Amino acid sequence: MASTWSFQVTLICIFLFMGLSFAGDPFKFFNFEVSYIDASPLGVSQQVIAINGKFPGPTMNVTTNDNVVVNVRNKLDEELLLHWSGVQQKKTSWQDGLPGTNCPIPPKWNWTYQFQVKDQIGSFFYFPSLHFQRASGGFGGITINNRGEIPIPFDFPYDDITIMIGDWYTRNHTSLRSTLLAGKDLGKPDGVLINGKGPYRYNETIVPDGIDYETITVHPGKTYRIRVSNVGISTSLNFRIQNHNLLLAEAEGSYTVQQNYTSLDIHVGQSYSFLVTMDQNASSDYYIVASARFVNQSQWQRVTGVGILKYTNSKGKAHGPLPEPPQDDFDKTYSMNQARSIRWNVTASGARPNPQGSFRYGSINVTEIYVIQNKPPTMVDGKRRTTLNGISFVNPKTPIRLADQYKLKGVYKLDFPAAPLTGPPKMETSVINGTYRGFMEVILQNNDTKVHTYHMSGYAFFVVGMDYGVWSNNSRGTYNKWDGIARTTTQVFPGAWTAILVSLDNVGIWNLRTENLDSWFLGQETYIRVVNPEPSNKTELPMPDNALFCGQLSKLQKPQDISYATSIRGNESKFSFMMLLLLLVTATFAVFQ
Repeated sequence: MASTWSFQVTLICIFLFMGLSFAGDPFKFFNFEVSYIDASPLGVSQQVIAINGKFPGPTMNVTTNDNVVVNVRNKLDEELLLHWSGVQQKKTSWQDGLPGTNCPIPPKWNWTYQFQVKDQIGSFFYFPSLHFQRASGGFGGITINNRGEIPIPFDFPYDDITIMIGDWYTRNHTSLRSTLLAGKDLGKPDGVLINGKGPYRYNETIVPDGIDYETITVHPGKTYRIRVSNVGISTSLNFRIQNHNLLLAEAEGSYTVQQNYTSLDIHVGQSYSFLVTMDQNASSDYYIVASARFVNQSQWQRVTGVGILKYTNSKGKAHGPLPEPPQDDFDKTYSMNQARSIRWNVTASGARPNPQGSFRYGSINVTEIYVIQNKPPTMVDGKRRTTLNGISFVNPKTPIRLADQYKLKGVYKLDFPAAPLTGPPKMETSVINGTYRGFMEVILQNNDTKVHTYHMSGYAFFVVGMDYGVWSNNSRGTYNKWDGIARTTTQVFPGAWTAILVSLDNVGIWNLRTENLDSWFLGQETYIRVVNPEPSNKTELPMPDNALFCGQLSKLQKPQDISYATSIRGNESKFSFMMLLLLLVTATFAVFQ
């Protein structure tokens, strides 16, 4: 009797397991413990933010349409949010990990993110979005691979390599934050890191002894896909590998027309992937370099990241001077022309089998226009602040998305100006009222003295034009209306403009900001509110079961909610299958006792 029952239960378990395995899209689970560790990337001991004890954090390797579940344990001494920069969060703006969408995770608490990387491929990264924490680390790569049935527009590479580059200070984020709040500039960074490590000692007078540097080992003759993200604070970097060509293949989720570069400018917040063939002889190792752009090279010599590319049959150390960067320190025309040369591959399939070029953005009527101008820091209400269109954004204590859900009044204003305001700047929570399924044109006008990069959550936008001077209606005649790259972060050169087009088909509250961390921290951002006038689970999933409460809604938060925090909204059937399977397996074992 017992054996018959156990056999029946086993069969049921097998069928349930098969149903669970093949029903819907796969799940990928991650556990992130966010904590401080001591490190010395530039030879000076300091406190950095690690994920699972690693700095940088682990690369999240997922596939198009995977359901991603990330359980975050906050072991910092301050609140935390993780932002998945470039992940479009289709239907799930609740998971974006920014103060306009989420209440922060308190110290010693858990919170679980769940989102789907729906119809996306490409190279992105995650980072902590509160309190200037990114300046101390907490970042890591996100790789979204094609599904097997969707071809990629190049031969499959031998291996995949993720590289995080960025400027770095030996002071931690709390010290840098205090400097900004005191109304001062951060000053020149102390160095540039490559994968959390300092420079190889290519010059004994510039680089001190004993610094740990990054070494990437490769096989001769093989082609690698190298994904590079600038996760720094505010420095544009030029990336290059000695004696190797960089065949550009993808930029933040869009396959590019493949072109060879000897070096490429990667601005703050941007990500690219290159195909690099190891076609040099193995007489020596080769330098990997990330150096600051548009600076006085003699003064910034120490602010250069240097790693080593090592062939498995290498016969010696890298030698000679570093490969030269573009010789245009005070003329940004070369860099702008390089940016214009990056084009969308309109014949390649993206995350779906239909060609990307089937979306004819150049023939869609624009429904709303915003000319958004930044300026250098200025005094607003007695504080040193940064602005967009004369408004320095103030994050409300109650996130905008949560305020909408509970129909709270007075949390924000839907009055962000479509053009720069006249008169003195002001501090407000002013938001753009986007039209669902509208087609928005945004002109980013940089009146600062440094390069800025701008990022928009929830979307990939089309970069259709950039030039020096002041944008006017006549500037539209220079737009690329066919194969402008679709990406999430674009550079805007000082004294210049960049125009982007975006289709507002993703419901939610979406951040538009400068990626320059110091300017972002001081108020250079806003949000775009996109609401479907006919609410439906088809355009946005309900508020997750484990939503945190703060601000005006803090009384709704129960401490015991957090220890069991999960987010299974929209996947209740899978969760039920798993629970039933667990019960049946338990019953099987009980029969044999």
